[in-house]
Amino acid sequence: MKPVEVKKGVYWVGALDWDIRDFHGYSIYKGTTYNAYLVIDDKVTLFDTVKKGFESDLLHRIRNIIDPKRIDYLVVNHVEMDHSGGLLEVARQIEPEKVFCSPMGHKNLLAHFHAPDLPYEVVKSGDTLKLGSRTVHFLETRMLHWPDSMFSYIPEDKLLISSDAFGMHWATSERFDDQVDQAELMAHAAKYYANILLLYSPLVQKLLAQVKQMNLDIDTIAPDHGLIWRGDPMKIVGAYDRWSRQEACAKALVVYDTMWHSTEQMAKAIYDGILDEGVCVQLKNLAATHRSDIMTELLDAKALVLGSSTLNNNMLPRMADLLTYIKGLKPTGKIGAAFGSYGWSGEAVKNISDELAAMKVELLDPGIRHQFVPDHEALKKCRELGSRLGRAINEAGCKLPGYGCSR
Repeated sequence: MKPVEVKKGVYWVGALDWDIRDFHGYSIYKGTTYNAYLVIDDKVTLFDTVKKGFESDLLHRIRNIIDPKRIDYLVVNHVEMDHSGGLLEVARQIEPEKVFCSPMGHKNLLAHFHAPDLPYEVVKSGDTLKLGSRTVHFLETRMLHWPDSMFSYIPEDKLLISSDAFGMHWATSERFDDQVDQAELMAHAAKYYANILLLYSPLVQKLLAQVKQMNLDIDTIAPDHGLIWRGDPMKIVGAYDRWSRQEACAKALVVYDTMWHSTEQMAKAIYDGILDEGVCVQLKNLAATHRSDIMTELLDAKALVLGSSTLNNNMLPRMADLLTYIKGLKPTGKIGAAFGSYGWSGEAVKNISDELAAMKVELLDPGIRHQFVPDHEALKKCRELGSRLGRAINEAGCKLPGYGCSR
């Protein structure tokens, strides 16, 4: 793929990774991109590099525009290795006059690469860099999602180079948001937010308020992963506002793992009860659904109902894995309950309830458990629990259907 002009004199020169399928436990079934941007001005500047192993892709695209040796500056907006892994090789090829980074970026670059002789130039929020006809304004975005993260804004181009914010893991031949299916675009963006940034939602709210106060004129957002937002950049900004406020929709998730289908029968009965109340509900079997896809659905769901058989006095391993994963991302404002079948001990339901309570999920029931195969009365209790959950969702004023539900 050739370089792609984003703005006059501004080019995407990154790399596509079609084959990657896992990102720290997050399933990326359609690959990803490692975006880097080249600005041609009096001082030619490269914003970010690529993951180690993709340096030749980056340098090949740069050579289609300019001799890499003519690059004056390298800006490192984010030190995570999917963006800086190729930094040493790229720096060796271009020999930049200066490598710009945030204070935490400088610390992290030294810790990652042990290369104190690079020509580092530390910049902070409010600092500017004159390139010629353009000026770069730097804005530190600490813990979105690393302490070194930084935005670079070029007012002359109304361009925000946004590091990992507003991105997605999706490898495509297209480079811009207005060239792809909008539903799929937002689904990938939602999955990215749910699995990477949800934990930092309070900081996202502060950042959005800061950007609004700065009154930045933005018509293009260029993230480090996925598509560039030029058709409607405020669409993703608005989505981040909703997601970071963790607004819940009229939606419930019933997630289970089962040994001999008894817990599955209970899950289906709870599902039916929620559906009876006119609430969108999704039934997810952990044997067939990746944890990151469940986390995506949970992004705007009001209710989380978890079920597991008991194994060795505890929940099944996949359920324990899911709970550990969800807990780390800190969803808020949820209601829920636990359920499950057992043979002779039955601790799974209590253990799941305890984990949900620790996540500050409001439990509507101490948990339903049944020994061996549920009969009609047991399934009736499960359906009644589902109805209570559905009514609670409606009473909470959650009217709009969520992601994954018909609109």
